[in-house]
Amino acid sequence: MINTTITGDCAPGFEALAGAFENNFKQHGEIGASLCIYQQGEKVVDLWGGHSDAAKSQPWEKDTLVNVWSTTKGMMALCLARLVDQGKLDMGRPVADYWPEFAANGKEHVTVAQLFSHQAGLCGTDKTITKDQVLDTDLLGAMLAAQKPQWPIGESSGYHAFSIGPLADTLFKKVIGKTVGEYFRDEIAIPFDIDFHIGLEASEDDRVAEMAHDDNPPGGDPSAFNEYQKIAIEHASLSPYLPNERAWRAQGTPSAAGCGNARSIAKIYSALATNRCLGGVEIVSEQALGAATEIQIDKLDLVLGFPMSWGIGFAVNKSMGVYGPNPKSFGHHGWGGSFGFADPDNGLGVAYAMNYMREPLDAPDPRLMAIIGGIYASV
Repeated sequence: MINTTITGDCAPGFEALAGAFENNFKQHGEIGASLCIYQQGEKVVDLWGGHSDAAKSQPWEKDTLVNVWSTTKGMMALCLARLVDQGKLDMGRPVADYWPEFAANGKEHVTVAQLFSHQAGLCGTDKTITKDQVLDTDLLGAMLAAQKPQWPIGESSGYHAFSIGPLADTLFKKVIGKTVGEYFRDEIAIPFDIDFHIGLEASEDDRVAEMAHDDNPPGGDPSAFNEYQKIAIEHASLSPYLPNERAWRAQGTPSAAGCGNARSIAKIYSALATNRCLGGVEIVSEQALGAATEIQIDKLDLVLGFPMSWGIGFAVNKSMGVYGPNPKSFGHHGWGGSFGFADPDNGLGVAYAMNYMREPLDAPDPRLMAIIGGIYASV
């Protein structure tokens, strides 16, 4: 039997989180993971444990990084809000004002806010894309700009699970000449010592955990997919093992390829839940963050198949109800089990990052529910 070593600290009153974290390994098949929680700007839980490889031969270290899939979108949402603060992006303006080619096929009036609240009808392309195309942001951006919307713009949301990444990167390059990952690195990661990477240098590969998967069908039973789920999931051709490849890590699409750990993600959300500052420096204004977390649409999501409250880049807790009891909490999940969120009412920044991906056959993920339950039993 392989022993699971849990390392780190829990502040007084938060000891139950250590038990919940350990139970994820004992009861839910966890391989390696990290958990971090800040309360009112103070780190109260910082745990890591298990193994960084599927064979369980290498320990998960304090600075282990792991691909967190769509949890990356929360970092992208921060970048969007920061661009607004800098006067470089207006959420109410049409995307085509910055990216003229985007206007094709009736998309000339799609606003930036509509695009990043998943209302633009661009959850995927009509044709299945290849693995090589998945790694070509410029090509995918052009394909999506030319794509006809899959539903009437603004009438519904349909989660742009992967597609929002190349759309965001192309828009950022039009506006500031950088990808989202390059902007995040220069504006957030390096200045504030945030160990999160949207586009990972090869020199960091030794720290990256190997992704494992439960081998259930991505997104559930494909025979039950609606037309939008087929486009978003099947046409994207994403393998859960892509993060084990250097090309994926290097490409760094901001919808799915962020590499970090719970500590780095929770540190960001701690700032967003409190004074919006890191190291005493404001990273986003109250006005810009308020706009980013204001609900743009709140109804059944055509791709996810359940009600969603979307801000601009952030998922708002109102309809989901999984980020604790506060409907104003906001953040983002990642495929397979990672998550990060801010609870401004309780001053909480929370994150969980792991390398064993589970499909949502027993959704919500019991690992998430155990952690969330432990947090709100402690605060």
